[in-house]
Amino acid sequence: MRLAIFSDTYPPQMNGVAPTLARLVKAVETRGGAVQVVTVSDPDATSDPQVERWPSIPLWVYPQLQMAAPRRDRALDLIEKWKPNLIHSTTEFGVGLGGLFGAREKRVPFVSSYHTHFTAYLRHYNLSVLDAIGWPYLRWFHNAGRMTWAPSEIVRRELEGNGFTNTRVWSRGVDPNQFHPKFRSNELRKQLGVAEGGLLAIYVGRLAPEKGIHVALEGMRQVMERNGSKVSFALAGHGPDEARCRATAPPRTVFMGRLTGRALSEFYASGDIFVFPSITETFGNVVLEAMSSHLALVAPDEGATTELATTETALQFTAQNPAALADRVERLVNDAALRRRLADAAVAVATTRTWDAVFDRLVADYREALKA
Repeated sequence: MRLAIFSDTYPPQMNGVAPTLARLVKAVETRGGAVQVVTVSDPDATSDPQVERWPSIPLWVYPQLQMAAPRRDRALDLIEKWKPNLIHSTTEFGVGLGGLFGAREKRVPFVSSYHTHFTAYLRHYNLSVLDAIGWPYLRWFHNAGRMTWAPSEIVRRELEGNGFTNTRVWSRGVDPNQFHPKFRSNELRKQLGVAEGGLLAIYVGRLAPEKGIHVALEGMRQVMERNGSKVSFALAGHGPDEARCRATAPPRTVFMGRLTGRALSEFYASGDIFVFPSITETFGNVVLEAMSSHLALVAPDEGATTELATTETALQFTAQNPAALADRVERLVNDAALRRRLADAAVAVATTRTWDAVFDRLVADYREALKA
């Protein structure tokens, strides 16, 4: 297998997709294949012959993301020189669209994956005027390939309901060596202002409108006003809404910024309750990481995260309702046995979500697509 991945996101960018693609490269290589990546430029990127970067500019509504023109000429040049036998576009615009153009012209088998609810995002960035062309365009793009993968069964069914064909699930795994309760740090808890015998609620993810972050901030404001120093709140991540989040956060809230590696592992494991308000996820990587770290979950009762944050592993709250979120957090604050039961159940589920199983299935799908 000679796989060419065309994507508008890749490390060192930090989001739900980029690190998964880095894992995909290694997974294909360990299974005997070769991979070439085409992606956007990044000022923090180091030179890598396996990664071709096209000139790009920050997306005006979301400066942390880069956008490149769909360079047909460069796509054709790469295909001619590297001769992939399968092209996988993981984004629908820019570089991903260039991958589709190149695959069509050179008659290379093409597959795609759906990672972002663009139609939901439009409403959060005052671009609802584009709603009318959202699903038709996405359907055109993905149905051009032999297969389209969704990160969860809930999203796969949604895509199928919107006219997508040949859909499959490419799920996500978690590394228990990185996300594990052994990383719990009393020193970090002290730094975060957690009182003796107190509890720490945390959030990990982008600070962005589509994440429903305002729901978490308002809900935690209610919790902290009623419980005083008994409950602390900290967030890890950055994004376009960071300034507003800092301005509207409850007193004593700690913003950690972007965390990676050991620092991220310790942050997860040092928490007691994981608060996640988003209903726009297509999977919810951070939810799975929190589960593996032995946290009790508070998550919405709709959206793709309900495949992970079930009634067995989480307290679900009415989506977009800060008071409902606050109620669930307070139930966990006042019930140590319930916290422990949910956290134990979450770890048990997380242990079944291995990356090896995820990529074994995806590579099998790749081979099926090559034979189609």
